Amino acid sequence: MKLRIKKGDTVQVTAGAQKGIKGSVMSVDLKKMRIKVQGVRIQTNFDKKEGILKSEGYIDYSNVKLVERAVQEKKKTTKGKASSRK
Repeated sequence: MKLRIKKGDTVQVTAGAQKGIKGSVMSVDLKKMRIKVQGVRIQTNFDKKEGILKSEGYIDYSNVKLVERAVQEKKKTTKGKASSRK
């Protein structure tokens, strides 16, 4: 199945404890169909050198809805068929 949500898109959580929170997509796991959203499902981990580390965890793709697409810049090619003809 193809995911319609990509990295950089803005999504809103529709289910779970953090329902209603909006955030941008940080990463996408295509095999497990899970995404990582900024500010959602914060997990803490203790490291002896660093101390307490906080990071986002993955949530299921079906628990979010797309709010806004990320703007992608298209690369313009300098070589064209029309310019090479005389």
